[in-house]
Amino acid sequence: MKNIIKIAWRNLLRYTRRTLLTSSLIALGVALVIVFGGVGNSFRSEVTGILTNSNLGDLQIHKKGYLGSMDNLPLDLVIPEKDLAAIRGILDADPDVLAYSERIRFGAMVSNFAQTTGIRLTAVAPEKESRVCPALPGRIKQGDADPASFVKPGSVVLPLTIAAGLNLKIGDDVVLVATNKEGSVNGITFKLSGVSENIMGPQGKDGYIHLDDARSLLRIEDGEITEIAVKLRDFKRLGKVYPALKQAVSALPGGKGGFETHSWEELSPFSSIAKIVTLLILVVRLVLVFIVLVSILNVMMMSVYERIGEIGTIASIGTPPSKILALFLVEGLSLGLFSGLLGCLAGAGILLLLQAVKLKFTFGAMDLVLAPAVPLAEMLLSLAVVVIISTLASLQPALKASRMEPVEALRHV
Repeated sequence: MKNIIKIAWRNLLRYTRRTLLTSSLIALGVALVIVFGGVGNSFRSEVTGILTNSNLGDLQIHKKGYLGSMDNLPLDLVIPEKDLAAIRGILDADPDVLAYSERIRFGAMVSNFAQTTGIRLTAVAPEKESRVCPALPGRIKQGDADPASFVKPGSVVLPLTIAAGLNLKIGDDVVLVATNKEGSVNGITFKLSGVSENIMGPQGKDGYIHLDDARSLLRIEDGEITEIAVKLRDFKRLGKVYPALKQAVSALPGGKGGFETHSWEELSPFSSIAKIVTLLILVVRLVLVFIVLVSILNVMMMSVYERIGEIGTIASIGTPPSKILALFLVEGLSLGLFSGLLGCLAGAGILLLLQAVKLKFTFGAMDLVLAPAVPLAEMLLSLAVVVIISTLASLQPALKASRMEPVEALRHV
């Protein structure tokens, strides 16, 4: 085998220009796959982290039917206090759950006594909310950003668009007017304690108040809420934790068909973009397969036809067909392996450069910083694909060479 490898490399170096051009093409394809995969995964992870750590949480629990009418923020689809205690027990007993935050979400009108506009409000307990969405306090660019007290009783955090539109400053008084589930209208005066980024888009109208204030504004006398946001200890375990938690919540007495558990992907439109990124990475991988297949097949077919006389000579002196087959297979495999390693090194180098530069850009209302890591799994997968496709592409020319009759082949000498 050692001699076969030596001869294979010698044959590749006999046609230096062709070998270099083919290797460069394959290496370019491998580098493209690695760079695109690294940047795509970094973009997906960055946006997912911003959404889950700033607003959504990893999972949410609602009353059945709430998600279908979430745009209207219904107050009649709530989790009652008696069922809330049972859900808390499930979450507290689950070792994968790091924290959870109970919320009341509703629509309201906000006024500076001269102008009025609509707003979506989320009522939270700040200590719990900061554990579920640790990046939320950092979104507050003006006012109190303390994780334990970013919204206090009697205060409100408004998004930048509304604060600027109503010409409000920190400490100004505003009136929040809301209609409860019985249809009664109530209004309370609040102090503006913070102005936040519009994380959910340039037209974002999401504000925050304290959970106790929401109960007063909506005249809620018991402990009912509209949703529970859940934070996991390890986001990578979401695929395993989600089905188990969903089943446990639905199995509660009176909860079968009564409660819904949703992952962040079901709650955010960005999940569709994430799937498109995954699909594009797959498409790039398929392009790499075709590049390698066509390149290696072309090189090996030309090599066989150019060396018919040589094949006849080595066959006539007693070289068995199995060794001729092995010789051409090793040539194709060596070419693919060398090109794949070169592409992996080039792709890793480009990603390390991007990691050092840290690309900064804005996606929607989110300021992203991409510092893609070198995906070792992607590199190994790409290298394995190149080696396998190179071997398969070399198989047909190698079989053709091994089956040649020495007498017929020697006519080409």
